[in-house]
Amino acid sequence: MNKLKTFMKATRFGVVPVMLIPVALGAFGAFVWNGTFHVWLFLLTLLGAAAAHLFSNMVNDLWDFKSGTDTAAKEAVDAVSTNSGFLTNEIWSYRTFALVTWALLGVAAVCGIVLTIFTGPWALIFAVIGGLIAYFYVAPPLQFGYRGKGYSEVAILLSFGVLPVMGSYYVQTSHLDMRALLLSLPIGLLTTLILFNHHFLHWQADRQAGKRTLVVVWGEKRALGFSRVLLFLAVITLIISIIAGALPIYGLLALPALIPLYLVYGKLNDENNSHAYIPLMGASVKAAQRCGLIMIVALCIQGLI
Repeated sequence: MNKLKTFMKATRFGVVPVMLIPVALGAFGAFVWNGTFHVWLFLLTLLGAAAAHLFSNMVNDLWDFKSGTDTAAKEAVDAVSTNSGFLTNEIWSYRTFALVTWALLGVAAVCGIVLTIFTGPWALIFAVIGGLIAYFYVAPPLQFGYRGKGYSEVAILLSFGVLPVMGSYYVQTSHLDMRALLLSLPIGLLTTLILFNHHFLHWQADRQAGKRTLVVVWGEKRALGFSRVLLFLAVITLIISIIAGALPIYGLLALPALIPLYLVYGKLNDENNSHAYIPLMGASVKAAQRCGLIMIVALCIQGLI
């Protein structure tokens, strides 16, 4: 039990719902639109996606530790560290941490191969693209998260929206559908918002370490404005999904779940202490999870009536 708890802390297991919710959306979309739902394929997709997400968390910690970003965040007075702390606090050796990291990638790869055998080549294509994005988010030479030109935001939208929703739908049906793409956008944008808002917690430490997130490049005021734009786009794409038939009309019940997050913005100034962004980060996570779960419930109800 202690080893399991340690593993969960090292991998930041608590955030894995942001990956599992899009997978569930894609699978239940297949159930509603095609009357198809293969339980074992769904469970295998969940396992592979979870392993890929935990790999992403850990490989980010590995490269942020090597680059000095995590150390800078730990030493900065006005910064909230968001890594696991297993490397900066020497809880695990670098070798042990790396071993677990690559083992998770192995689990994800096996799941992807099995799904490809039983469903078709697009399962492998989606898995490979997701794996490359996860690795090169902070790993050289691409380092999406360090460039500050919006690459990282696009990468997150793909990794936590388009790829898991469309990939999960494809695994169930062996074909692609524009409705799955539409369904992926609201949850993908909300997850992008989570990752974007978490940069506010340590953006000055990132700047010192040479990590050029959009918050570093733009500054707080402009970045906060873009954060609000991401929330607005999530609302708009949710409504479009309903109009296009990707979600039933009662998917609109997901909109009230976003109100608490919207209200947090009103409590922030143009410039804030990093700890002032903790409520924004918490509200972002809750908004994405609640909105995603309501979308799943809406699809399930539609599929059963």
